Amino acid sequence: MLILTTAVTAGALTLSACGSRSDDKKSGGGSAATVVIGVDAPITGELSALGLGMRNSVQLAIDTANKTSEVKGVTFRLEALDDKALPNVGQQNATKLAGDKDVLGLVGPINSGVAQSMQQISQQNGLTLISPANTTPDLTQGKDWKQNRRVRQFTTYFRTATTDEIQGAFDGQFAWEKLKAKTAYVIDDQKTYGVGLASSFKDQFRKLGGTIAGSEHISPDDRDFKAVVSKAVAARPDLVFYGGEYPASGPLSQQLKDGGLAVPLMGGDGMYSADYIKLNKKAQGDYASSIGKPVEQLPSAKKFIADYKAAHFKEAYETYGGSAYDAAWSLVQAVKKVVADNGGTLPADARKKVVTAMNKVSFDGVTGPISYDAYGDTTNTMITAYQVDKGTWVSRFSAEFKKFDKS
Repeated sequence: MLILTTAVTAGALTLSACGSRSDDKKSGGGSAATVVIGVDAPITGELSALGLGMRNSVQLAIDTANKTSEVKGVTFRLEALDDKALPNVGQQNATKLAGDKDVLGLVGPINSGVAQSMQQISQQNGLTLISPANTTPDLTQGKDWKQNRRVRQFTTYFRTATTDEIQGAFDGQFAWEKLKAKTAYVIDDQKTYGVGLASSFKDQFRKLGGTIAGSEHISPDDRDFKAVVSKAVAARPDLVFYGGEYPASGPLSQQLKDGGLAVPLMGGDGMYSADYIKLNKKAQGDYASSIGKPVEQLPSAKKFIADYKAAHFKEAYETYGGSAYDAAWSLVQAVKKVVADNGGTLPADARKKVVTAMNKVSFDGVTGPISYDAYGDTTNTMITAYQVDKGTWVSRFSAEFKKFDKS
């Protein structure tokens, strides 16, 4: 694996040699070096609310770095590409951005399934890929993580979002201990994220004594769930858990209640969006968990919120705004270290050195302390459970799962 990666990376460097950073313009000859931070997200389509909030937050981080001269001699620029939440498009975007020698890092994607299509491109080109939203454990720790045979998959991949191993287990414990649910009906959308989240929920819920009254799969493109609703209603669970995203879970929740199942639907961060409530006239009482604490409750996020408002973005920062800002700022800090270690200029092999520097990044971010473990995962395992109340998401409980588990 190391030999293959080295060979491909060497080839990529050879292709871009004619535009090397060693020329005067890039290395202190009077002009500022330009560093591009890419963004890959669903900027159009049903998940665009999340993608646009993510893009805007990265833009804010870049604007802040430029305004404060966070890295002297370096000007940061954003290039955002729309993946439409499709793996093949994400792969194309990663290839395009990797081909630009000025791109030293890529923030995204939102979908774990899209990330799987981008990781190898990132690795082959020595390009840091950092997601504020991916939660599937396989992405960092391999498919055998459940057997505790954890192996880092890609040295170029990082994330500011904690994993489904943490979030799904949190959800299972929250349902059992806080909601007092004894039985749960579990539905997933058959996508990487949804299946993983639902699996972790089931494992923890059963471990604590809960009963899974039934399990079903849906297509994330469907909006008529009569067959699944009929089965869930017949099972009479205390709670329905959904592994997936808000475009399907909003209509699903409403149809479950219309069908006579007057129990909450609960999901993860893919469901935690204002658009979920817009899509669901009967969202009242439903739950969703999301990574970190509400940024509105964090002293560390006050400046981010104020700056975001002052920037007059048309869209809200949404679920991943704070973590996207922290992902972009991680790249800024990695570039800062690389420049400092090179005597104040950007070296020709900056991409490679940014990857190395990312492993040592540590700062107080919007969402709390930011650093990465041996797998590239965030060390921040804080999760919050939210409930829909009077047309808005209201936080109900926050904890680091490892502490929650001992309570």
